[in-house]
Amino acid sequence: MAFRTFLSALGVNAPTAETTVENPDVRPGEELRCRTVVKGGGAAVRVDRFALELVTRVEAREPSDTGWSNPGVVDVSALDEGFVLEAGQTLDFTTTFAVPWEMPLTHALGMPLKGARTAVRTVLEIDRAVDRGDFDEVRVHALPAQDVFFQAYLDLGFRFDEAEVKDYVCTGGENQTLRYCQELEFWFPPEYRRESQLETLFIARHDSLDLITGSKGPYPFRYADLDRESWTAWLDEHLRSLWFRG
Repeated sequence: MAFRTFLSALGVNAPTAETTVENPDVRPGEELRCRTVVKGGGAAVRVDRFALELVTRVEAREPSDTGWSNPGVVDVSALDEGFVLEAGQTLDFTTTFAVPWEMPLTHALGMPLKGARTAVRTVLEIDRAVDRGDFDEVRVHALPAQDVFFQAYLDLGFRFDEAEVKDYVCTGGENQTLRYCQELEFWFPPEYRRESQLETLFIARHDSLDLITGSKGPYPFRYADLDRESWTAWLDEHLRSLWFRG
């Protein structure tokens, strides 16, 4: 979905910036490709800063699931210097983001995760007027190993509630490199006799991931060893040993 930014502070003949995300469906570890067309307005202006930012919804910063008032910036692609945009001039920029392995997910098993949002934000600053209010949504799908564990929870009777991104180093996250961590919250099955939720975290890398359940872990799993049946059996035994009341 393309969007258009108008710097209203500069009047109706202000420059515009239109960004298109060429591949809005990605997985951690892949590249996100963007194209921005900047068009000059009625007079030449100096663009002091032009940047694209890969952002995520951080639970503590936003007032609602639909809020984008203060998103967490995961990565920034910016020009080294400002430039002069002539009246009526058109400039075309191509930007590529390397999606971090620990990027918060917006989808698992092909389904959207409640509370999760990621986007590319365009920032254009001209004469101290900054427009950073428009976002182009991106869908970050789970890695195969993450999908296997997500499905295992469902097969074991757990019910997904929502995803929350926190702005801190998570407990047990010895391998965490991103400043944000995403908690996937599941309701326990009735037989556990628990009314609370279980928080699960994935700290992914290029060849493996760490699974953290509640405050327990990290438990490493290699992608090359992916086995849905054995991983589901391990998770069942692990969760019952820690939280089952019977």
